[in-house]
Amino acid sequence: MRANRDSEVDPKIMVFAWFKRNKSAPEEETPPATQTEELSQEESVGEMPLADSTQDSRDEPAGTEDAAAPPGTQANPSIPEIMEEVENPTPLSAPDQVEELAESDSADLASAEEAPKKSFFARLTSGLSRSRAQLSEGVARLVLGKKEIDDELLEELEAILLQSDVGVPATRSIMDAVTQKVRRKELTDPAALQQAIRQSLLDLLQPRCEAWAPRKGETQVLMMVGINGAGKTTTIGKLAARWKATGFQVLLGAGDTFRAAAVEQLQGWGERVQVPVIAQGSGADSASVIFDAFAAARSRGADLLIADTAGRLHTQGHLMEELKKVKRVLGKQDATAPQQIWLVLDAGTGQNALQQAQQFHAAVGLTGICITKLDGTAKGGVVAAIAQALPIPIRFIGVGEGVEDLRPFDAEAFVDALFAREPA
Repeated sequence: MRANRDSEVDPKIMVFAWFKRNKSAPEEETPPATQTEELSQEESVGEMPLADSTQDSRDEPAGTEDAAAPPGTQANPSIPEIMEEVENPTPLSAPDQVEELAESDSADLASAEEAPKKSFFARLTSGLSRSRAQLSEGVARLVLGKKEIDDELLEELEAILLQSDVGVPATRSIMDAVTQKVRRKELTDPAALQQAIRQSLLDLLQPRCEAWAPRKGETQVLMMVGINGAGKTTTIGKLAARWKATGFQVLLGAGDTFRAAAVEQLQGWGERVQVPVIAQGSGADSASVIFDAFAAARSRGADLLIADTAGRLHTQGHLMEELKKVKRVLGKQDATAPQQIWLVLDAGTGQNALQQAQQFHAAVGLTGICITKLDGTAKGGVVAAIAQALPIPIRFIGVGEGVEDLRPFDAEAFVDALFAREPA
């Protein structure tokens, strides 16, 4: 039993309390006969005498206890009806169930939070499940039952690579390596094709692994670029959380003054990870915001300023010019700034991501690439396409929504996860 939502005492509680009190009391302390008779005649909870501690404390006009129930309300139940429900309670309604189970749900949640988290490799393997189904499992189905590697098999293998968005240049590089092994009789068993593809991908990606982290004692600038929707602002927040947790003093510059609510989004990340955000009013000049942010970072002795910039379509030259302006403004304050310029790419855009990388690199000179949303696409092969086309390090990859799901790119772990089975 519980109290009514409007804070009045539930009549059922009154009756149950009165019944329990009088049932357990000595026989000589039972209510007077006249009071019992009156209760029997009325059979109304509203007429029952109650202890002072259970009565409504609000002042009511005289005679309200005899007034009829308002239209649309249910009359108070009789004593027998209430006692029957006490002995055989009805199931709780949905809202009541939520409240009754709140305490046990909290305990279950605490237990879940205490459970060990999945390793990054397990998250990476799970995140690449769609790409793995397209590429490695596609190769496995292709060679199933095959007894020899012929031209037809190699053509079908090439088609699988292209469908996985590995790209024409990277596909040609991989197929050349495989074909040479076949011609030299180093590769004769179709079942060994998957391992050959794996090794060729690893050889392609390994040179693009180059870790970077800020240095203590000097204020460096990491300028983030990318089109709207690629996950740029979210990636900035995750990077800030990562480096702050490892002891660096980080500052964020809200230079994306073009997109609606972009500044508020970055400020939200700043609050979440407890990193200061330098911002100006809506519509402010992006270069001006970053200029102020760099000055603030220097005055505070920050190790790193992560500068957000407005999302730019790589096909719009006049917008790309604004990115060049931001870079020039930073260079006037420090000839070496920005020390890093990273492009954030959405893996789901496939070969368009490669075009973005080429255009941004031509405009501002990229020093790193972050590839996000690999968990939501079957186009993980774009990582190989980018590695083949551009001599730019792949700094981080994202395989989930959590802060821990953005990790430094590890070519061997990536290829292992791409060709591994789904974790249990």
